[in-house]
Amino acid sequence: MLNVVVASLNPAKIDAARLALAQIFPEQHYHISGLAVPSGVAEQPMSDNETYQGARQRALAAQQKVPHADLWIGMEGGITRHQQQGITFAWIQVLGHNGLDNASRSASLTLPDFVVQAVMHGEELGQAMDRLFKLTNCKQQGGAIGVLTANLLNRRQLYCDTLILALAPLISPQSYALESSL
Repeated sequence: MLNVVVASLNPAKIDAARLALAQIFPEQHYHISGLAVPSGVAEQPMSDNETYQGARQRALAAQQKVPHADLWIGMEGGITRHQQQGITFAWIQVLGHNGLDNASRSASLTLPDFVVQAVMHGEELGQAMDRLFKLTNCKQQGGAIGVLTANLLNRRQLYCDTLILALAPLISPQSYALESSL
């Protein structure tokens, strides 16, 4: 059985891991557990690098707390500015007992200016989305992505796809020179 630790208690992140692993390893049994660990970055990362560091530090912290697992996954959503626009995205870091150390960045979504302004004034994106759109805990559901795409896409889907990309070395181990199994 594959023992997987997601470095978060957020149901959207844990579900994303479950969905990705079901696609990658349809015949394998696995156990996924969530674990609250610090990211070591701001509650709302505001750059590509800070978001990446948050994902990596989460995966490393989970690895330290649960060293007997097979796979550790850190996920971190962030915002960056590009040509006067606020863009949200995520980094996903995976570590494996077989030497796997890989990350992938998600697709990005341009945020409405009024949302960006709320974040620039200190709100975390999920809190701003809840307040501005009169929602409750959207970050543990479809996230800003779900709200702004009328649920054509959602946070779980985006994180699932990004996790599959981060796990490419497990899907094609011969191409990445990893051990073929966890």
